[in-house]
Amino acid sequence: MSNVVPQPPSGEPGNPAALLTDTGMSALPPPPTEKRPLYRGRVLVGLGLALGVSLLLAQGLLASALESVSVERSDRLTFVSLRALEDVVQRAGGTGDAVRAVVGSWKAQMPEGSAARVIAFSGIKLEASTFPEDVGERAAPRRLSREEKPLYDRGQRLRASVDTNREEGSARKLEVEAEALPAGGRLLSAPVEVEGAVVGMVEMATAPLAAPLTPSLGSLLLWWLLPLAVCAGAAFAVRRQGVLVAVSVVALLVGLGGYASYSLGTLGAEVRGTQSLVAERLRTMAERARAVMAEHQLATEPALRPGDWDSDAYRRPLGLVTPEGQVNDAVVSSRLLELRSGVGQAMGALGAVSLALLLFIGLGGVHRTVATIRENSTAYVYIAPAMVGMLVLVFFPFFYGIALSFTDSTLYNVGQPLSNLWVGVRNYVEILGDFNIARRAQDGSLVFNYLNFYYTLFFTVVWTVTNVALGVTLGLVLALILNVDKLAMRPVYRVLLILPWAMPNYITALIWKGLFHQQFGVVNHIIRMFGGQGLSWYDTPFTAFITVLTTNGWLSFPFMMVVSLGALQSIPLELYEAARVDGASRWQQFKAITLPSLKPALVPAIILSVVWTFNQFNVIFLVTEGEPSNSTEILITQAYRYAFQRYRYGYAAAYSTVIFGILLLYSMVQNRVSRATEAA
Repeated sequence: MSNVVPQPPSGEPGNPAALLTDTGMSALPPPPTEKRPLYRGRVLVGLGLALGVSLLLAQGLLASALESVSVERSDRLTFVSLRALEDVVQRAGGTGDAVRAVVGSWKAQMPEGSAARVIAFSGIKLEASTFPEDVGERAAPRRLSREEKPLYDRGQRLRASVDTNREEGSARKLEVEAEALPAGGRLLSAPVEVEGAVVGMVEMATAPLAAPLTPSLGSLLLWWLLPLAVCAGAAFAVRRQGVLVAVSVVALLVGLGGYASYSLGTLGAEVRGTQSLVAERLRTMAERARAVMAEHQLATEPALRPGDWDSDAYRRPLGLVTPEGQVNDAVVSSRLLELRSGVGQAMGALGAVSLALLLFIGLGGVHRTVATIRENSTAYVYIAPAMVGMLVLVFFPFFYGIALSFTDSTLYNVGQPLSNLWVGVRNYVEILGDFNIARRAQDGSLVFNYLNFYYTLFFTVVWTVTNVALGVTLGLVLALILNVDKLAMRPVYRVLLILPWAMPNYITALIWKGLFHQQFGVVNHIIRMFGGQGLSWYDTPFTAFITVLTTNGWLSFPFMMVVSLGALQSIPLELYEAARVDGASRWQQFKAITLPSLKPALVPAIILSVVWTFNQFNVIFLVTEGEPSNSTEILITQAYRYAFQRYRYGYAAAYSTVIFGILLLYSMVQNRVSRATEAA
């Protein structure tokens, strides 16, 4: 046997594996690849973890919803009893022996563990009570003690709420207060009105709430184990990772969908059960009220309206039960549709999060992340404090604001949890779905709705474009002047022209506001010096816009001047010398050399200036204050007024989120189009 190793063909590199094959020896093994069981395990772990976390969160949401239904049921049952007693007490005159007789007769009808009392504002006294502590020397009627001042204060709050809502013709302040008692149960308070005036308050305490229905642990395990078992079985039959990942995604959706169906069924049964209980309580209270009225010979006009007793905290009938005490199936079905929509949105959000987690784990993202952290552990330790600060000071407020935008949070319900105030995308629909921008008046003139989002957006865009154009033009012209060689006193000019930017902008804004004052402003004095008439600058949208445009132009040109001047001084003089040798004019040099050289510095500055001007709060707020009639508001000042003057926190959060989305979209498009921030 020859020991000579055959040489590779001419022009081809040696291939040891091929040579060994040619000599009869086995080929070298291929490079090591990932074993199939490894990705199978990753996909199964990803599915189990993603589905488990999502189902646990879904069960927590379901438990919270069931607790809310339980509290709502208890409150509505108590509301019915409270409003029925309130109705009878009002017919008894709100004070006197008749009220005490009514409360005494009513005591037998109240649920076990409940108690009621009536406070009369005249004389500040406890008129009637079935509370266990109001016996003996403390028995009604008596004057309220110093320790019972909170009772009187609560009654005055309710009276103020009724008067305010009546004056404004709206339901803005709660007319029924509810609070949790230390020993469990709830205390509800409602005003007593006689001849249109609030003369007292009726309160009712309930027994501790029954334990709410808890979600079934068996359903949770079923919809976790079943998809996991299906995916595990598919793992032994599927040989491609992509197919197995697709199967796991389907299994995840099936598990979440099954649990969503279980949640809807459970909640639907509880909601319908609540309506039946409330309807039964209404019928019982109506019969009892008629019996008490007949027993004490109370006025029967106007006729009782038991359906109105099932009301919200503003004493507005809910409409879930008919005046005759029957369940209103149409309204209940509408509520169930809203409930289905809410559950669908919640499960959709959980599905998106769990899908991302599944793909992150199943496609090896965790493995690569852990390897990267180990490799760069020192760098992560250094940036950890900054990331914690960003998380607490930036990311948490940002995402909390987004969550707040899906609620009906106001000054008057800010103490309630967000889950009770959830309204979905209603705020966004109100903002983006209102196209009532303008209308024709009776005289044919066009009247703009200055509070409309699209009008404010249009004004904000006009404000931004004109201000940026003015600032860039002035800044570039001044930079070109200051860049002239041998310009006398150039350092002095630079210092003077940077002063508007160096001064606090709120001081500058207030100075310019004074300059445009109709009677004492310098601008009107100059106009009068030349024989003109002074203008009332803030009385029309156009002249008011001129004032803020001038003010912001004064504030913005120094920044553009500094950026342009720095870029101009970085341009090599040899380029201009070569252009002059070639016979280029100054304008040709400006177009061919100066502008292209300014682009890398000027375009990012313009992007930044657009964002600053779009959110330039101080100038609008301090100079025109949105006048006249909110016509000079921009989006950011409008959001401020919704939050801190109209106290619609959820609506203002949605408004701010829309502003963020507009600026984010603009920045992405501008960066992609200009590519000025990319390295050469």
